Order: sequence, then C-alpha cells, then structure tokens
Amino acid sequence: MNENIILETRDLGKSFLGFAAVSGVNLTVRRGSIHALIGPNGAGKTTVFNLLTKFLPPSQGRVIYDGEDITSLKPAEVALKGLIRSFQISAVFPEMSALDNVRVALLRLAGGGHRFWRSERELDALTDEAMALLDDVGLADFSHVLAGELAYGRKRALEIATTLALRPKLMLLDEPTQGMGIEDVDRVTALIRKAAQGRTILMVEHNLKVVSTLADRITVLARGQVLSEGDYATVSADPKVREAYLGVTAGEETAHA
Repeated sequence: MNENIILETRDLGKSFLGFAAVSGVNLTVRRGSIHALIGPNGAGKTTVFNLLTKFLPPSQGRVIYDGEDITSLKPAEVALKGLIRSFQISAVFPEMSALDNVRVALLRLAGGGHRFWRSERELDALTDEAMALLDDVGLADFSHVLAGELAYGRKRALEIATTLALRPKLMLLDEPTQGMGIEDVDRVTALIRKAAQGRTILMVEHNLKVVSTLADRITVLARGQVLSEGDYATVSADPKVREAYLGVTAGEETAHA
C-alpha cells in the first residue's frame, strides 16, 4: 500500500442497459492534493462521483480508499470513514439558521443525527465549534440568518462549512462554483484552498480558470474514459483535450491558424 495515495480506482466501469457511461477508469488521488475531474458534458464525471461515494454500484472494477477496498460498502459507511461529498445543488436545510445547519452536522458526527430535536443542550454544546467553522468560511456575521435566505454563493459556503463539520479526510466537491458570478467564484475558490489545508479534495469543476488556479493534478474524462491526465499545463496543451472541448482536431487548428 502506498501511503501517499488516499483514493484509487481500478478498471472502474458502469453500464446502463448496455450503454457504458464509464469504462476502464483508473484514477489515483494523492493524499493532501487538490485533484480536479473535468470533461465536456456527458463525459461521465458525475457517474464517477456516484461510484466513488457508493450512490451507484459499479458494473466492474474496484474502489480503494485509504488502503481499504470500499467497492461493496454503502454510502453511509464510506461517509463514516471520512469520504464526504457535497452535491451540485446546495444541500442545506433552508428553514434553519446557518448556525443550526452546522450544529446539526456536528451532532451527526457525534452520532446524534436522528435525535437532534430532542436535546437543545446537545446543540448548545456545539455552538462554539459551529461558530468557528462559520468564521472559517466567512459566515460568522450570518449565523442567525435562515439558510434559505442566504445569497447563492453564501449557501455554497455554508455547505462547505457543514461538510467540514463532518471532518472529512477526502472532500468530493461537485461543481462548487456552478451558477456563480465572479465575486462568488473568487470567494469559494479561496474557501476551497483554505479547506484543502490538512485534507484532500477531489472536485468536478466546469470553470477552467478555477481548475487552473486550484488543481495540483487534473484528470480529463471524455465518453466515460480517461482522456488525459497531468497538471494544468500538460492537459491544456493536449490536442485530444482541445478536440474534446472544442470539437476541432489538431489538423483543423493548424489549417485555421
């Protein structure tokens, strides 16, 4: 076992009614890195995320996390091991305050997620830690605002806070800047960089500027298979990647130059 590797897949694949959405994906994520998974629409990125977090069973292959084969485990089981996913659509309780969202997440970590409504004392005991997490994501001044009333970028910041409350070893972020304006993108990019301190992040992201700013390593998917891998300079210079994104071949680029 390589201690520097926190996650790897071996020949991972998923088929739906004979259609291979993902095929033969070999992914290696180094501990302590920010690793981006990118590709054009329909490339299989979300399917890979669903396979890694066990929301889908694979048709073939294995998932190894922190040295353990987790291929047959359930979503809750892998979450308890520190593999925590945030979703493309913000997943917070809109009728609860930002503070209560984080306190409930902390209570779930302590094993009280199904009885939080019974014990105000348990929630109160988590207030200081919850406030520290809100401060980390720039939401300390919004602690008593209902989550549903927060601006979109701040909702995503709250989601990062609730994800951090579960103390992940590996955070999987699904399109964290989708639908954001420039100011919110910059804020969330800074939050992701901060959240990466002391942990590993695997992210699906469509904004290539964000990817170029954050990612140590990038895996490019196309038609459910790994097309290219490396740092941003390497993959952005790969003719196969340009063809997948732009629909032009290297020869056509030359002809139009």
